[in-house]
Amino acid sequence: MGASGLILRKCMYLFLLLIAVLVPQVVTSRYILQILIICYIFAVATSSLNLLLGYTGQVSLAHAGFFAIGAYGVAIMTTRSGLNFWWALLLAAAVSALVGFLVGIPMLRTRGSYFAIASLCFGVIVGIVAGSWSSFTGGYLGILGVPLPPPLNLPGMGALGFQSKAAQYYLALALLLLTLFVMHRLVNSPLGLSFMAVRNNELLAGAVGINTFAVKLLSFTVASFFAGLAGGLYASFMRTVSPEVASIHLMFNWVVYLLLGGAGTLAGPVVGTLAITALTEVTQSFKDYSLLVFGALLVVAMIYCPRGLVGAWEAMQRRLGTPLKRFRQVGVRDAKG
Repeated sequence: MGASGLILRKCMYLFLLLIAVLVPQVVTSRYILQILIICYIFAVATSSLNLLLGYTGQVSLAHAGFFAIGAYGVAIMTTRSGLNFWWALLLAAAVSALVGFLVGIPMLRTRGSYFAIASLCFGVIVGIVAGSWSSFTGGYLGILGVPLPPPLNLPGMGALGFQSKAAQYYLALALLLLTLFVMHRLVNSPLGLSFMAVRNNELLAGAVGINTFAVKLLSFTVASFFAGLAGGLYASFMRTVSPEVASIHLMFNWVVYLLLGGAGTLAGPVVGTLAITALTEVTQSFKDYSLLVFGALLVVAMIYCPRGLVGAWEAMQRRLGTPLKRFRQVGVRDAKG
């Protein structure tokens, strides 16, 4: 991509960021803001899944389990231990990462469909434990009364409270932007090249000296941390947590978000989450036929956009950019002539 293309992309991202920042100033519906908050949190979880599936090539189906660990960690530490939410959020994400590291050691020694099945089993086990360990997790009734994030004191800005939907919206947006920033720096670093080398050809990556197991384990651990971070914020905003946060349904939703948006692209998880959520809201007007219409539209999108919406957009840019580049080259030759 040329310099003009990079400038255009940066301008587009700044424009989209400006729209996201201005949404609470224009939208007054608490329902729409709540949907956007959940979208941003799920986009964080999907982005962390993208690190594994899109950049490292590991089809992990355990993400809902790590999301649940983060959610229950915040709920238990804030309601029973009285720990400050911000410390509870970081500790819950750290616990999720630690569990990801420990279970990843044996799990990542399997490959392909075996790894997918093993990771799926882990997510199911987390859900069963959350529903059965009543004395610790509240059983299938869950944990109620999870507190909202307390005011955050920032130098020069005073205390920022999060009681209003607009403030919660900005907090979820800030978490999403932080996640995208970390993912961008990570995948564009030499370590990110190692991730993609493992994705493209694990045997060849190992042959050139890359410790493929260590790379996969690091990717799995980092992804688990951000999944736990998203789960902790979700528990606080929903004010309750139950075994549903570890459900297979939630896990497969994130996979669909990622595949439709574009795996292996930074914007893909966000685009997929927002697009499918908007599509779900629109198809609700069809009532009994909503799932049929939603499924048909999704199949059409996957057929005509196999690399996701972001992948289709990038392919279109390349197709349009090539004739333009040739036209410029012809113009330069004519001018010289």
